[in-house]
Formats: sequence, C-alpha cells, structure tokens
Amino acid sequence: MSKKREQVNVFELEKYLNQAVYVKFTGGREVRGILKGHDAVTNLVLDDAKEFLRDPNDPTKVLDKTRNLGLLVCRGPSVVLVHPAENVHEVDPEELQKMAE
Repeated sequence: MSKKREQVNVFELEKYLNQAVYVKFTGGREVRGILKGHDAVTNLVLDDAKEFLRDPNDPTKVLDKTRNLGLLVCRGPSVVLVHPAENVHEVDPEELQKMAE
C-alpha cells in the first residue's frame, strides 16, 4: 500500500492574493508587486512588479530607485521571503534584543 504524501506549504499566501507583497530572492534581489497567483512550491505570479536596485558601490544596500518589470513569474526555489508590502515597519535590532530578554 502506498502512502500519499501530504504537501505542506510553509507560506500562507492565499490571504495576500491581489495585494501588494514584497519578495526577496536568493542572490539578494528584491521585488514588490501585486500577488496574482502561487502554487504549492511557492512559484509566484506578480503583476506591476518593480525591482529595487542596489547601490553599485555597496551591493548589500538597496536603493529607493526601482525598475519596472511588469508581469513577473518567480520560481519558487529562489524565493526566500514573502511579506505584505502594507502596514510593515522596520524594527530596531537593539529594541528586538531587549524584548527577547
């Protein structure tokens, strides 16, 4: 008897459909767009996607400059992080450390 393998999706993306999301990829690229679809392996379809450009002198820094990509299909294995683009704020690492103590 063969057991059917249950697929577990780490990302709960259904609630972000048709909303702006921010996506980080392996290699450091960062994109913002409207989530139009996804599948079990986190392949994403983003509409009105914009890539945030990096500082040519320091590739670890992301600039406010963007380039328009339009409709974008993102391969799931390269997706590192997906989060809503609205109502998100940056947390001070020192403040976070105090909260953990």
